Amino acid sequence: MMRTLAGGMREASIDVGAITANVRHLRRLTESEVIAVVKADGYGHGATRAAVAALAGGATRLGVADITEALALRRAGITAPILAWLHAPGASFAEAVSQGIELGISDIDQLQRAAAAASVGRPADVHLKLETGLGRNGIAPAEYGVVFAEAARLERIGKLRVIGLFSHLSNTSSDDDRAALRVFLDASAAASTLGLAPRLRHISATHAAIALPEARLGCVRLGIGIYGLSPFADRSSADLGLRPAMTLRAAVAALRRVPAGQGVSYGYLHRTDRETTLALVPLGYADGVPRTASMRGPVSIGGREFTVAGRIAMDQFVVDVGDHPVAVGDEAVLFGDPTLGHPAADAWADAADTINYEIVTRIGPRVPRRQVSS
Repeated sequence: MMRTLAGGMREASIDVGAITANVRHLRRLTESEVIAVVKADGYGHGATRAAVAALAGGATRLGVADITEALALRRAGITAPILAWLHAPGASFAEAVSQGIELGISDIDQLQRAAAAASVGRPADVHLKLETGLGRNGIAPAEYGVVFAEAARLERIGKLRVIGLFSHLSNTSSDDDRAALRVFLDASAAASTLGLAPRLRHISATHAAIALPEARLGCVRLGIGIYGLSPFADRSSADLGLRPAMTLRAAVAALRRVPAGQGVSYGYLHRTDRETTLALVPLGYADGVPRTASMRGPVSIGGREFTVAGRIAMDQFVVDVGDHPVAVGDEAVLFGDPTLGHPAADAWADAADTINYEIVTRIGPRVPRRQVSS
């Protein structure tokens, strides 16, 4: 079926109604306050549109990786609380504090620099990030007491407010996650004895928010789930009651009828075994289509699913459509909502030996995003 695409040749349509519905569904499921994570340009969906849609679904806070992302949301008119938790060494917190950005704090130096950025009537709002076994950033267990005591002192003199305590889980196993949760809860108790009473505690992302109810703690930090994708290898989006928000499509740019034995694309990974038609799809690894999915990635054209034939190139790939009736301009869908007959992002993740998070996040800026709402 021919249709007009936002970029002429290619587009990613973003269903903001799906994001809103996913947040609403997960909020009800977890019975928790939701921090909607819109880092990495909203996992490729567009940070501002994802933020607006998530807030409409009942999220009360937004989460991003760094201050630059948070300030971009402020400039776009987002007034909701925003937490940013990954900072460059020696980063200035002054603008973040002045814009009411909540800071994730991973060590004593960051804590003191956050307090130094406070002004009269504008304390720094912070969430203390605890290392609970993932081996990444966060306050080391040996430093918990020192940082908690200093945070309590700075809070008493009006330099900062400790809004939350948080950490990340590994999703390795239920036992591993429960062990990290125990460390987190013990640290929370220690923080309380030293005078801290943060309103929020959050350690669960989508995986644990669904699979480990005891880790919800009244507040969950949801990323992949709000975009309608599953964090589980054995449970689909539909199984979880979620709707994928991104559909990646392109218009077939050219057709070529070829004989048996025709080599296709670089390296001739595919040679035709009969007379057939080759359809050219104008999406490639420059657009985020993984080259490692060559010969394996699924594509739906005219209601029938095919597989990428040959090597995925920088700007294009080829589909061997046989004798199936395909015309130039017909829509080729790489992934979207499987309940609508589209391949799943998970299928591309499997084809590329990666995860669905990477498939949607890596879609490049050359692919226009078209906002829709269902």
